[in-house]
Order: sequence, then C-alpha cells, then structure tokens
Amino acid sequence: MIDIAILRADPDRVRENIRKKFQDQKLPLVDEALALDEKRRALQTEGDALRASRNALSKQIGLLMREKKTEEAERVKAQVNADAARLAAIETETGEVSERLKAIMMRLPNFISADTPIGRNDTENVERERFLEPKVPDFEIPYHVDILERLGAIDLDSARRTSGQGFYYLIGDVARLHSAVLAYARDFMIGKGFTYVIPPFMIRSDVVSGVMSFEEMEGMMYKIEGEDLYLIGTSEHSMIGRFMNTTLAEGQLPLTLTSYSPCFRKEKGAHGLEERGIYRIHQFEKQEMIVICKPEESEAWYDKMWHYTVELFVSMGIPVRTLECCSGDLADLKYRSVDVEAWSPRQKKYFEVGSCSNLTDAQARRLGIRYKTEKGSAFAHTLNNTVVAPPRMLIAFLENHLNADGSVDIPEVLRPYMGGTEKLVPRS
Repeated sequence: MIDIAILRADPDRVRENIRKKFQDQKLPLVDEALALDEKRRALQTEGDALRASRNALSKQIGLLMREKKTEEAERVKAQVNADAARLAAIETETGEVSERLKAIMMRLPNFISADTPIGRNDTENVERERFLEPKVPDFEIPYHVDILERLGAIDLDSARRTSGQGFYYLIGDVARLHSAVLAYARDFMIGKGFTYVIPPFMIRSDVVSGVMSFEEMEGMMYKIEGEDLYLIGTSEHSMIGRFMNTTLAEGQLPLTLTSYSPCFRKEKGAHGLEERGIYRIHQFEKQEMIVICKPEESEAWYDKMWHYTVELFVSMGIPVRTLECCSGDLADLKYRSVDVEAWSPRQKKYFEVGSCSNLTDAQARRLGIRYKTEKGSAFAHTLNNTVVAPPRMLIAFLENHLNADGSVDIPEVLRPYMGGTEKLVPRS
C-alpha cells in the first residue's frame, strides 16, 4: 500500500507506475481514490467544526440558564441536538468512505525500483549473473521422478489415493536428504547471524491481507472452513504478521530471522511434464529468511539476501543464475525481486528455485509495523527470500549429482547431516 500523501501530491507518478506494471485496468482507481480522499477530508473538516461549535454552544446554554433566559437556551439546545445528529451521520459516512478508500489503496501496486526492467511477464526477466559452470554429462539424465523411483525414494500412487494430485511420499535416504538440506540451510543462516524461528502455520485473514494482494490470496491460499484461518503459503506470512501493530525500537533494527515451515499452495492451472512430479505441488517445506529494517538499509539487505541463497547452492555444487524480475512479473506489493534459478542438465536450462524480494514499506503500511525515530515513528521496510525449498532443490540436486550408474553423490557439506553417507545407490 502506497502513501496517500504521494497519491495526493503526484497522482501522475502513481498512474505511470500502474502503466509500467501493465495494469491499465487499475488506472480509474487513482481518480476514485482521490475523490474519496477529498470527501473524507471534507467530512473531517465539517465534523471538527461541529465539535467545536457543540462545545461553544454547550457553554452558552449553561450561561443562558444562569441568566434565566430559558427560551433562548432551548433554541441553543435544539441547535446542539441538530448538530449532534449531523455529527453522528458524518461519523458513519466517514467510516464508510474510509473503508472504500482503504480497499482501493490496497489494490494500487507498490512503486517499483528504477532498476526493475519493464516487461509484461516472466519471459522478459533479465539475467544478471551466473555462478558455477553449468554442465551436461555424456549420459542421459532421466526425468526426476524416474531417478527417485530407481532410488526407491518416492510413492506418488499412494499419495494420489490418500490426498489427490500434487502430493507424494518421500522415502528412505532421499527423505533423509530432504531433511538434511533443511537442517544445513538452517545452520547456514544461523552462521550468517540470523535468528532461527518456527512460526505458526496458520494465520488470520487480517494478516493475509496485510502480506499480499487479494489476487495472490485467491490464487494461493487454502482457507480453513468455518474459521478465520488460512494455511500459510510461505513462512514469510506469519513471520511478518508477528510484528503487526507494533512499534519497534530503532535499536532493534535490523531484525534478521530465518524460519522453517511447511507451505501450502493451490497451484491452480495445467502444467507440463517437467512441472509434474515434485516440482509444482500443494505441500512442501522451506527455509526462509526475513529482514525488517530501516528504509535506508533495505537495498543493501536485498543484495545480501539473494547472495546468501547463491552461496548455499554453490556450496552444494549446484550451478545457479540470477534473474531480475521485470515489472509485469512483480506481485503488487513488491518493489524489486530477483529469482534464483538452478541448472537442469536434463532440460539444459535453468529453473526457479527461490525468489528474493524487497517490499519497501508496502507490508508495513498494511500491518502497522513502525519503528521509533527522533521525530516520532516511521514505517519499516520488509524483505523476504527463499533460502531453500527442497522439492525443487532436490530436482536440481539429483540431476547435477547423478552418476552414469544411477548413484547420486552427496556433497561434503551435507554429509554430517546424512550420518556420513557419501553416495545414494539405486535399488538392486
């Protein structure tokens, strides 16, 4: 949610930002918001005048009564009652106008960074850097589900019977590898000075609307029937929500947190072969990083955070690249975002394994997250980034560490979390 003071002062800047995100259907919202804001302020002015008049007239009534001017006092009383009725109507109307204005302001996209490339969708994202040399072995890399089945590590059929499409059972050493990667990522981030947190896995609707747009909520979130609770799509949701309606001491910032959670997503739509299996699923686990900081620090933290993810993948011997997300690929609350993509030797291309985003004060305004300053308080900036999400990371891991005989090498950094195991071997 943007600052309404900016909308008043420079509505053309807001319109231009909407155009850059190719959301021209939202352009009428600017004029509607301005009209509602003007009406709200006019109602506020009228209400303030009536309150001042009521106070003055109330004093006048007492004076008239003491002077035995009963008839004049009754006329003033009638005026006070009329003003009270109008004031009650103003307060009701102000509440209605304010709610409509808030709903519109929450639909206007956050301002994007000057460094964000302009483009309609993810096909126009811009590659920035590559890390480690991508390689294609001289033997054929099987589909990741086939690799997992040869390792005796996955059961999709049983999961379809128990839960439907988009779920799986992970078994044996690969299930252990899944947990090992999460444990390694946790310790990796603790080593960077982040505090480890396990948050709630369900949140209320006021938190959901605070951390994402209505369109995202509809496309992602599972609602608990009969309750004001949603399953989280990422731990960022409950981690940021933890600080709603809070004013932090300036010395507390930056807050650097790393969190584990299962994640639940609808993942609507049809998907190709490479996105089946364990690539695009309804339930997965993830290690996340969250930063809440002062505005002048958020760009530096943005660069640090995506570099941490790159460093983690490189330490496991997985080639990655970074893509700067274009304007049309940014969710409404995002100021800037970079995707980290891992190399797939099978597909001979990169695919997304994580995303780092700077949301500036968009979430903080919605949730009321402030910090104390010398002049009072200001809205904090919030950032989030995927450290690692094993389902997609496992695909990259298996493909990049697969040997011709079907075995999979375990990088040295993960062996302490695997009981010293150096290699996964196919079933005989």
